[in-house]
Amino acid sequence: MKRAPVTATGATRLKAELTTLKTEDRPRIIQAIAEAREHGDLKENAEYHAAREQQGFAEGRIQELEAALSLAQVIDVTTLGVEGRVVFGATVTLEDLETEAEVIYQIVGDIEADIKANRIAVSSPIARALIGQEEGDIAAVKAPNGTREYEIIEVEYK
Repeated sequence: MKRAPVTATGATRLKAELTTLKTEDRPRIIQAIAEAREHGDLKENAEYHAAREQQGFAEGRIQELEAALSLAQVIDVTTLGVEGRVVFGATVTLEDLETEAEVIYQIVGDIEADIKANRIAVSSPIARALIGQEEGDIAAVKAPNGTREYEIIEVEYK
């Protein structure tokens, strides 16, 4: 089986989510199912069906996290010694050469990617264009609406 890269902080975050699901969410959902059963006829019991649906989502996420963590290769970017170069786990400040807008991304594993938190997957087009580049380089990213160019302003290892 192929081991998936995960940052050290990402692994900690995923373990915390798994613990929350197992110790807080699962018991709460089980209690909600028990209370809904007490209301009688299960065929027309919306509370029961909603709780069962929540249980399915929670159990699915638990299985997904357990599988991902069991196959994870935790990489601590601070120990790599690649000053100024974009590698897995690096936090990169970019300037869009067209709009002059600055954006900061951290390149992380697929399971921990969250665009709202500016964590992009190592398999994404922008991350693939950045890997191996250095501060001051221009990275060309092929996007659906054409090629965009970004200047790498700063590379940090947190």
